[in-house]
Amino acid sequence: MKAFFATLLVATGIAAALAYLSFFIVKQNEQALVLEFGRPVRIVDKPGLNWKYPVIQTAQIFDKRILDLDTIPDEIIAADQKRLRVDAFTRYRITDPLKFFQAVGTEDGARRTLGPIVNSSLKRVLASVSFQDIVKDKRDELMKRIAQQVNDEGKDLGVEVVDVRIKRADLPQQNSKSVFDRMRTERQREAAEFRAQGTAEANRIRATADREATIIKAEATRKSEILRGEGDGERNRIFNEAYGRDPEFARFYRQMQGYEASFRPGTRMLLSPDSEFMRYLGNPGLGQTKK
Repeated sequence: MKAFFATLLVATGIAAALAYLSFFIVKQNEQALVLEFGRPVRIVDKPGLNWKYPVIQTAQIFDKRILDLDTIPDEIIAADQKRLRVDAFTRYRITDPLKFFQAVGTEDGARRTLGPIVNSSLKRVLASVSFQDIVKDKRDELMKRIAQQVNDEGKDLGVEVVDVRIKRADLPQQNSKSVFDRMRTERQREAAEFRAQGTAEANRIRATADREATIIKAEATRKSEILRGEGDGERNRIFNEAYGRDPEFARFYRQMQGYEASFRPGTRMLLSPDSEFMRYLGNPGLGQTKK
């Protein structure tokens, strides 16, 4: 009886092991290739639980998602003879697991095979255009051309290149300093030119303002002199009119102005009491108007 249970247990274990080896799971983002003694027999591109013959068959899983491939930075000579050190990356997906397995085997094999194709296409395309086209004017167009060429050359690899992008496109280290010095000299020249233009414009504005200020001051001075002359004339007219009405009062007023101008603090004068200058001080009644 014990032997029977032992045999049953062993048989159950073997059946479980065979069942474990017979089934495999393909995830939503995966696809599989069933191999029989290393030879492809079928492709599984739908997710779920799948079966295979144990021992004699194996399942090779491949990713359906977009994969990244970094290329080795390389030096490229553009059409205008400028050297560039280009660092690029490629994004691709596995579209045919059978071709992919037969051509490269694994993702590491894809990097070893697809990388040189990408570098070769980069050199061909970028060497036909100028430095400015690469770094600015036609960058997107060039990337599309490179991706198309890689797809054409790698069509038997079972992959589709989705995009090729340049991460960096720099001048070699030995050229960077000379380019930087040339750019700095150019910027300094432009700055000096802008400063000279600004100084000339400032001088022009200042000269215009000084000229306008001189004209305004001259016009104001002319008008003030005219007004002052008119005021003096009006004052003289009023004085003359007042003096004509009472000559004696006019003489008295002028005499008082003379006193005011003459008798200052600290002033010493020797005058005769009966002098003409003292006539109103000696007889105040002379200045009164007769009624």
